Amino acid sequence: MAKKTTAPSGVSVTPLHDRVIVKADAAEQKTAGGIIIPDTAKEKPQRGTVVAAGPGKKDEPTTVAVGDVVLYGKYAGTEINIEGTDYLIMRESDILAII
Repeated sequence: MAKKTTAPSGVSVTPLHDRVIVKADAAEQKTAGGIIIPDTAKEKPQRGTVVAAGPGKKDEPTTVAVGDVVLYGKYAGTEINIEGTDYLIMRESDILAII
């Protein structure tokens, strides 16, 4: 029997198979030199925290866990809104590294 995982804070969404729900970190507000970046020039963040993970495929369990900080591809995942908070749902294979 597959284990069930849910996101913290009462979010009742459970990803299936090798899907992972990630809360993206906030975009950079300033450059290293102190220049403030306007909203129109901000890049989409490529780093976030796993808030829920599915059980994995039949012969491949999920390797990321809730709370892991991960790097993912620039265009990875689908943006979803759960109870007023934005998340990304993606396949575990879209995750490049665990930090």
